[in-house]
Amino acid sequence: MPEGDVVWRSAHRLHAALAGRVLVTSDLRWPSLATVGLTGRDVREVVSRGKHLLVRVGAGAGGAPLTLHSHLRMEGSWHVHATGRPWRTARAAHGVRAVLANAAWTAVGHRLGMLDLVPTADEARLVGHLGPDVLGPGWGPQAVEQVVTSLLARPERPVGEALLDQRVLAGVGTYFMAEALFLRGVSPWTPAGHLGEQGLRALVELERRMLLAGTRDVAHGSQRNVHARSGLPCHRCGAAVRVAPIGRAPEERTAFYCPRCQPGPTPTDDGAPQAPLGAVRQGPVRRR
Repeated sequence: MPEGDVVWRSAHRLHAALAGRVLVTSDLRWPSLATVGLTGRDVREVVSRGKHLLVRVGAGAGGAPLTLHSHLRMEGSWHVHATGRPWRTARAAHGVRAVLANAAWTAVGHRLGMLDLVPTADEARLVGHLGPDVLGPGWGPQAVEQVVTSLLARPERPVGEALLDQRVLAGVGTYFMAEALFLRGVSPWTPAGHLGEQGLRALVELERRMLLAGTRDVAHGSQRNVHARSGLPCHRCGAAVRVAPIGRAPEERTAFYCPRCQPGPTPTDDGAPQAPLGAVRQGPVRRR
């Protein structure tokens, strides 16, 4: 699932193409929005809020300012190309969920996981539950303390699970959770309270630095220490990287970790041998 840095980059790309321009095409291919048109309205701005993307448009003739809200979920993406020109890379037409175009640029939402249209004054209905946005303009010491306070409010909760809770910290997903905890040498199942205020503060500030770096680097692959590397040797110690579910159903996610570099509890890991992620198993896998 795209994380906060990807959504931030998408918002900035869409803002550059759409903001300050009038929509000449509006095609929302979503059941509840199929008859809604935004043509003739100007786009005020495009911003991200955690993993959510908000396109704010003007009032139009006698209406109220509106916000088109989208969430990428697992496979969603937004693409921009010159109006009248084809996409640079082929994508299935049946996956298009939204088309917004002005005279110069066309934005296409592909395989979006969520699409809503609400009065801008009612945005809180969609994103008001989110915690501080790790990449938001309001981030600062007060936001850090708010996140730390939220983490300590449930000290028994596994820290990896808590970091993935968008009500605590908006924008962090499994990649940044796993990589930050590896760098801090903390098992994802460590109770948040065991890290103490100072340890949690350092962890939250590390998440911020990592996502900021992500806004400048499209590819995370070269930076991976543990994420999506199950069954492969840890770059630091050589032990096999492992993966196990974290959190409670139906919201459980995956947590990658090195059991040697991140000692601590692993209650959802049964210890069975694991092949590298995506590998085709052709025989018994030796435990490393």
